[in-house]
Amino acid sequence: MKRFVIIIAALLWALPATAQNQQQIQSVLDGGRSCSGCNLFQAPFGYMALADADFSGARLIQASFTVSTMARINLSGANLSHADMFGTTITNGNLSGANLTGTNMTGSWLLGANLSGATMSGTVLSGARMETATGLSQSQLNNACGDASTSLPSGLTIPRC
Repeated sequence: MKRFVIIIAALLWALPATAQNQQQIQSVLDGGRSCSGCNLFQAPFGYMALADADFSGARLIQASFTVSTMARINLSGANLSHADMFGTTITNGNLSGANLTGTNMTGSWLLGANLSGATMSGTVLSGARMETATGLSQSQLNNACGDASTSLPSGLTIPRC
């Protein structure tokens, strides 16, 4: 049994690290706008303007987008779990199928953003402006939380945080 554990440990140690790809992160920081499928784990994208960018399918776990502006951004299928999107403005962005589990979107503006099929378990939407978001369902919001200042499309409600 001990030999088996040592072999498994050695194999796991030999696997390539997948924490993040610093070259891909730097490319975006330098103005790159296409990084579909990239590994941008914990990327520091706060206070940036990201227009017409493609991050579809990207790994953006724990990335920071604090007070960023994103116009026509493609985040479809991206993993944004536990990202910090405090005060982010997303205008006409595509977040369909995105994983927003545990993401902080306090004070964010999602103007015309497509949220079809996005996973929103534990997503904090306090003070978020979402009245023009599309593809948003009550079942998604039942897994998220907000407050009295969260604005939603007509007919939808959100549990309080």
